[in-house]
Amino acid sequence: MSELHKFIFDGLPVRGMLVRLTDSWQEILKRREAAGGYPVEVMHLLGEMTAAGALMQGNIKFNGALVLQIFGDGPVKLAVAEVQPDLGLRATATVTGSVDQGSSLSQLVNVNNEGRCAITLDPKDKFPGQQPYQGVVPLFGDQREKLENLSEVLEHYMLQSEQLDTKLILAADGNIAAGLLIQRLPVKGEGNLEGQTDRDANEDQIGVNEDYRRIALLAGTLKREELLTLDVDTILHRLFWQEPITRFEPLTPHFACSCSRERVRNMLRSLGTDEIEGIIAERGNVEVGCEFCGAQYVFDPVDAAQVFTHQGHQPPSTVQ
Repeated sequence: MSELHKFIFDGLPVRGMLVRLTDSWQEILKRREAAGGYPVEVMHLLGEMTAAGALMQGNIKFNGALVLQIFGDGPVKLAVAEVQPDLGLRATATVTGSVDQGSSLSQLVNVNNEGRCAITLDPKDKFPGQQPYQGVVPLFGDQREKLENLSEVLEHYMLQSEQLDTKLILAADGNIAAGLLIQRLPVKGEGNLEGQTDRDANEDQIGVNEDYRRIALLAGTLKREELLTLDVDTILHRLFWQEPITRFEPLTPHFACSCSRERVRNMLRSLGTDEIEGIIAERGNVEVGCEFCGAQYVFDPVDAAQVFTHQGHQPPSTVQ
């Protein structure tokens, strides 16, 4: 069973989380099997994104979806991991070119250093006119050097958005997606991705808190194989056996897709009658597949007409 564990270092301004996605990650991959699955390199990237999304959602108090996206100019045009407040998660990637064996992050999405990472917070209960909060960072460092690890990209993002030091270890294979997050606690405020922290106070502590630096160094010794194969108790004991830790009840991430026939209806409605008429004339019906879970939604001419008549629109003309 997938688990997310939160913990704090007693008396120190440092918190941590460790996530192990097993059944939920395997379900994501299973849903993709009918389409041929993912190349190994893409699977690793998407698994790391899913684990990172779970960690970041678990690290904030936000009633809405956290969406982590990476897009660029390589064979992977877009990779998306979405995590709901209850840790329901889903993920998908769009691959349009051949992926060479052993491709790095930059070779997958950042060939010409134009790749980007976006994190969106989409509230469930929006106020009138409220837009989702989104932050975007490039896939390169301060000297425009290409970053080859998703963890480095997200550490940079967290430093910019929260002014907080963060250490992130990520790994994934065909069975498990896992991650360890260590973060310096904010000086004031709860701290979240919307920038509602005391930025000046937090910035003053960047890189100078000795407790955080020591614990981050210990976390950095965790190897990929250990993260993928060892249980939570063993990992925490090996890394922090000399540190007093308080652990909280584990949470349970799970696969969940938010697609529905009604959402597809709304999407078709946004296309307009002319577009739907053209599709029906060409194919006889409108078929939409969910990229996340593989569900197929089919609308025949009568179904398509109802999409518009329910909104006071004229239905598409009858196709003979």
